Amino acid sequence: MSKKAMITAALASSAIIAPYVLSTEKVEAAALDMTIFHTNDTHAHVDNVGQRAALVNKLRTENPNNVLLDAGDVFSGTLFFNEFYGQTDLKIMNYLGYDAMTFGNHEFDLGLSKDGHNKLVDFIKGAKFPFVSANVDFSKDEKFTGLQTQAVTDQAENGKIYNGIIKEINGEKVGIFGLTTEETTAIASPEKVEFKAYLDSAKETVAAFEAQGINKIIALTHIGYDDNAMMDNDQELAKKVPGIDVIVGGHTHTELKQPVQVVNEETEQPVVIVQANQYNKYLGQLDITFDDNGVVADYMGQLHLVGQKDEAGNYVLPSDKEAEALIAADVKQVQNKMNAETGADAKVFLSGLRGLGGVRAGETNLGNIITDGMLDKAKEIDKDVVIAFQNGGGIRSSITKGPVTYGEVLTVLPFGNPLAIIEVTGDELYETFEHSVKEYPKESGGFLHVAGMEVLFDPTKKAGERLVSLKIGGKEVDRKANYKAATNVFTARGGDGFEALGRAYEEGRASEPGFSDWENFANRLIELGDVTQQVEGRITTTTTFKDITTANWFYPYVARLQVAEEGQAPVFKPLEKFNPQKTLTRANVVLMLTRALALEAKNEPTYDDVKNLEDAELKLAIAAATEAGIIKGSNGKFKPFDPVTRKQLALMYERAYQNIDANYQAPKATFSDINHLDAEAQQAIGFIQDKAIADGNGGKYLPASYTTRAHAAKMFANFLYTVEQFKQQ
Repeated sequence: MSKKAMITAALASSAIIAPYVLSTEKVEAAALDMTIFHTNDTHAHVDNVGQRAALVNKLRTENPNNVLLDAGDVFSGTLFFNEFYGQTDLKIMNYLGYDAMTFGNHEFDLGLSKDGHNKLVDFIKGAKFPFVSANVDFSKDEKFTGLQTQAVTDQAENGKIYNGIIKEINGEKVGIFGLTTEETTAIASPEKVEFKAYLDSAKETVAAFEAQGINKIIALTHIGYDDNAMMDNDQELAKKVPGIDVIVGGHTHTELKQPVQVVNEETEQPVVIVQANQYNKYLGQLDITFDDNGVVADYMGQLHLVGQKDEAGNYVLPSDKEAEALIAADVKQVQNKMNAETGADAKVFLSGLRGLGGVRAGETNLGNIITDGMLDKAKEIDKDVVIAFQNGGGIRSSITKGPVTYGEVLTVLPFGNPLAIIEVTGDELYETFEHSVKEYPKESGGFLHVAGMEVLFDPTKKAGERLVSLKIGGKEVDRKANYKAATNVFTARGGDGFEALGRAYEEGRASEPGFSDWENFANRLIELGDVTQQVEGRITTTTTFKDITTANWFYPYVARLQVAEEGQAPVFKPLEKFNPQKTLTRANVVLMLTRALALEAKNEPTYDDVKNLEDAELKLAIAAATEAGIIKGSNGKFKPFDPVTRKQLALMYERAYQNIDANYQAPKATFSDINHLDAEAQQAIGFIQDKAIADGNGGKYLPASYTTRAHAAKMFANFLYTVEQFKQQ
């Protein structure tokens, strides 16, 4: 056995903490042109495998000096994972010939299951490619014995884990190493698997490559493009760690349509960052040129849409039938499971959307139903349980209108997190919910949905001082009292950074009855039968309006519309009065639409009664809405301060939506009082009914009636909800 082989065998026998090098041969580097193909955060989305394979194979053939890399989070997200635990994805990855993968946080989701990380071990062992992971230590979990060698190597074996690997591309050596977010300990269930500081691990691994003369280095990371710089951040990595040339990233699901260049603070050399969004929607491509010194001399990147179609609606590339056949049996099994109905019928869209007002930054009807089911089951076990809360990061999908299947239930809650009952003090509840809302209006996987509670907070205050009111059963929480709460085991153990809950768990104040989250959710849906739930004001923000209170039925909608994502204008400005009973005007509607949809005018308005308006924002808003086809006016006038009828409101909303989804065709509305209206008005009202923007009254739409600002807030919030549904589908 050669000395090199002896070293390899010795290191493979146990996990080694130091960043060893498995070769002492130093290479002479030269210039190189190569292509990096990349995916990330695919989350068990395999439905378009034939198109994905066709695209990968075509582009790899056209660009022979290439590597194909995955930046983690193959696990969790659809029923394919619940049924096959990554094996369907692995069939595809092996078929496509991936060169390396790093681990995402979701690869560690099953640590709390009765079999621990057995499914991850099976995934690793079955891979026809190596894994790179410089800051993850598997040595304390015996399930991984013999799989990890904490070193960089040019002799990587398939189905094994290394700090980094050395690939030869067109005669040149290229180093590839992996990093996983340190937050995995808080947002997944790694158990005995440990995570080291990402910057320190990166520096050690780069040094190990450079010791072998490797000067072209790719970091394959699952730390996020713009996440917490202290724990995980690709841009920080590029700035702080000299020697890295390319970062192929994941974790934040960022759609980087073009590569981003960051200059390293020490070397002042460029580092190129790429990331390809999520769910196998894109295949990333980075064409890159290195000079003789291993410095990036030129690059060009793009995201290829998987399943691109021509104008006739046909795929541009013929699907790869061999790839489709590989997983055909899996697809059939999942379809059968997906199609089994629960007995519940969703009469409204149940929102698992992302963004402001979605599951990670707001109350949703889906979050309410999930926590209601959790509370129901907990009360069966312990009658003293009074509240329940669910982390928004654990809600992974939405449910469309219609009969609800078990497949949809499992896709919403794919992790199978078991129920926990935990006893906490009022003080600990305050700490918990301050943590829940600290990032708002930014998203947070730790944003909590609630049952049995009402949460009111002020997002203008600094984190840790935002809670205004915390009520249980309509009464303010007593900070010194004890309360029993239902949640999932992940959250009870302090997941997502809930330190107060983690302390309570460690002190033995939690029990684990063991009922899976999706089962409790399904039972609640079945109990409801016809599911019509909307948001109820369980979680709301303060407003500047002095003439409304949280007791008003419309308060949650008004509060939502006074908050905006960073860089956007809120629909309602921070004024002292809302005037809820005042009649809505045409100007009001135009301002709401243009602010929310960020419409901008190219020209000045042409209406005679608008040209001389002193309100500059209103003038431009009217011009923008006209250019977008949302308003038309009459006889050269717009009449901005006239009250708007419900028919006119429907027309404006439907025209605005057509700008977003031009292919939408509204079904015929069932209201009894609209048959005399013209075809466009009937279609617009059909849109209003189909998208549950307004319900009407006693089977009538009342098209000639006016709308109060209170009712308009609800309608507009529902309209924005509809827009987000389309954008995220």
